Amino acid sequence: MSDMIEIEVVYGLPNKQVLLSLPVPVGCTIEEGIKLSGIIKHFPNIIISEAKVGIFGHLETLSTVLKNGDRIEIYRPMTADPKEMRKLRAAKMAEK
Repeated sequence: MSDMIEIEVVYGLPNKQVLLSLPVPVGCTIEEGIKLSGIIKHFPNIIISEAKVGIFGHLETLSTVLKNGDRIEIYRPMTADPKEMRKLRAAKMAEK
């Protein structure tokens, strides 16, 4: 059995997205996977200790142990409350 697994790390902004594939040691955590990926070189504004992260759309902690084939997603902070945005759109549509 191999002592390495394959993972992906992804982060995106409206004008730039990066997906990195890499091997990591078995037992590697999300935090370690992010650091090993080097994605911070592409997005130096990411603060790993404060980042919301997930695997395939499911929110996880930085200490979650990775499995072969996992895709770590680093989520951007929300700039607006989704419920408020829906209310504003609905109100705008009602005005028409």
